[in-house]
This record gives sequence, C-alpha cells and structure tokens, in this order.
Amino acid sequence: MRHPDAPHTRPEGISPHALDNDTLVHELEQLHRTRHETFLYGSEEALKRHTLRTGQLEAEYLHRFPNRLVTAGRTRAGARARAAAARAEALPE
Repeated sequence: MRHPDAPHTRPEGISPHALDNDTLVHELEQLHRTRHETFLYGSEEALKRHTLRTGQLEAEYLHRFPNRLVTAGRTRAGARARAAAARAEALPE
C-alpha cells in the first residue's frame, strides 16, 4: 500500500489524462476484472469509487481511440442477426 502522504497518490487516483496508453489499458483491465467482486462484496463507497473510476478511464480510452475496432457481433445489427440465425436453426427441417 502506498503511503498516504506520497505526492503522486490521491484518493481519486492518477488523472486518466496522465496515464500512457499501456497503463490506461492495464488499469481498465484491472477494473473490469474486479467489477463483479466489488459489486457483490464491496461497501457502498467502494462501489461508488469503482464506478466513478471505471467511467473516467473508459471515457479517456474512448477519447483516445474513437475509431477502435468494433466487432459486428457486438452491435444491435449483429445481435439481430444472431437472433434470426438462432430462430432459423430452431425450425424443423
């Protein structure tokens, strides 16, 4: 644990703008990995902080990478296509 008087440590964490790309992605991965556990077992304050920090880092990521790769299956059109394919597959021949 970092010392509370350390100049680079703040309760809200390092500004997302100050993180390099690799660190930003790493921090997002860690937050996404710990989300479920924080949701189930964290205090109300921990959940609020986790939600706030995740939002800040995700917003910074989207700002830096507005043209990120989006998989077709992760869109509404892709979801509709999956649903249609599942219905067609369920039909008797």
